Amino acid sequence: MALPNTHFGAEKIAAWLPSPKKIFFAGIGGVSMNSLAHITHLRGHTVSGYDRTPSALTKQLEALGIDIRYEADASHVADADMLVYTVAIPADLPEYAEACRRGIPVVSRADYLGYIMSGYNRRIGVSGMHGKSTTTAMLECVFRVAGLDPTVSCGAPMKDADNRCDRIGGEDFFIFEACEYMDSFLDFYPTDAVVLNIEMDHPDYFRDLAQIETSFKNFMARTGADGTVYLNAGDENVMLAAEGYSGRIVTFGVEHAEADYNAVDISFDGGLPSFTIRKGGEEICRVKMQVPGTHSVCDAVAAAAVALECGIPPHAVEDALAQFAGASRRMDYRGKTAAGADVYDDYAHHPTEIDATLKAALAMQPDRLFCVFQPHTYSRTKELFNDFADALAADGVCEVIVADIYTARETDSLGVSSALLAEAIRTRGANCRAVSDTEAIASYLRAECRRGDTILVMGAGDISALCQKLV
Repeated sequence: MALPNTHFGAEKIAAWLPSPKKIFFAGIGGVSMNSLAHITHLRGHTVSGYDRTPSALTKQLEALGIDIRYEADASHVADADMLVYTVAIPADLPEYAEACRRGIPVVSRADYLGYIMSGYNRRIGVSGMHGKSTTTAMLECVFRVAGLDPTVSCGAPMKDADNRCDRIGGEDFFIFEACEYMDSFLDFYPTDAVVLNIEMDHPDYFRDLAQIETSFKNFMARTGADGTVYLNAGDENVMLAAEGYSGRIVTFGVEHAEADYNAVDISFDGGLPSFTIRKGGEEICRVKMQVPGTHSVCDAVAAAAVALECGIPPHAVEDALAQFAGASRRMDYRGKTAAGADVYDDYAHHPTEIDATLKAALAMQPDRLFCVFQPHTYSRTKELFNDFADALAADGVCEVIVADIYTARETDSLGVSSALLAEAIRTRGANCRAVSDTEAIASYLRAECRRGDTILVMGAGDISALCQKLV
């Protein structure tokens, strides 16, 4: 189980930081932690941190002069005034344990992000089980193209923002990804809340869908009576969670006539969508996108609804969405194998995401589609086992290879495995096998796949590294 979130609130955290301080980030290489460290550095504090391994994100911070250590040691917090931690770190991490022992304020990532955003005029939070990073990145693109200079904190590197997870702009708009895990988003202060979708996930924290719906209801309520929520009219769970909301409601949808903003006349060219956005019966703009999939249409109409309600003109929305390059690991084209097969990398790790990503890949009409999937956590794999098997047994996929489960914060105590998942996929008529060794997966695909084929690598763990072995 992850460490708990703190709930000090913005006012108390601000009282600890009346002047520049020395702030240590435990887990500084995480996408959100990276953004917080960057913003904190720009505010004049002395920032340092720890992470297990160097990455592109840690290198970005080191280029700013931020000291990052890759071996844990209690001495790293000897002169720290505060420690900010991600709930993914172990409770026995020496820096965390030492800060607690010495009485140094320790603040969870979500609590600290709430403090950071509290100083901005309009705070737009993007929530939902799927599509948060893409929609946040779309909003960054639209608001920037419109000249509104937003500050943005995203859960993935944004291609339109030099592959950073953040954009530091003015104080009028703070656009952020609002993660539901461990109720992190209940430490935030949105004036506007986007809810893309709600379904069962994170079974290591949420016991059932009812608890999840209550959490989203509470997140919406944090906008207050003067706030606005943007709801996916096509998601029954979203609309149920919004019942009783006292603020303003704006709905969006895909071919959903009752939505305030509706995407219609959808067509695809090589898997890339074009569509019209209507408000009521009026055509607002015609969008042609560079990112594939029907799910991208839903994300785009959500972003458009927010932008248009914030006064951004339709032509700016149309232009920005047309040039939007995407978020990292969302159907990222990584190159070709020596034999000419195309390799794509995607973060999909939930059955709904897998289904949407496979449909987007098949719409690109490859000769053959090979899918490599790495399950993420034992609890999710067990709770959604049949849904995973159904999604991965999709018609049109030539072969599915299931890699070992990425354990993350868990241990193998639930009796589930990649071999069992592969067997379930085979019983649904699909060609599938489990392979533990990623080098063996790479060798097979390099030998088997040819020009015209597509290899799709999916998962939220470390499976992305397979792409480097293939390209």
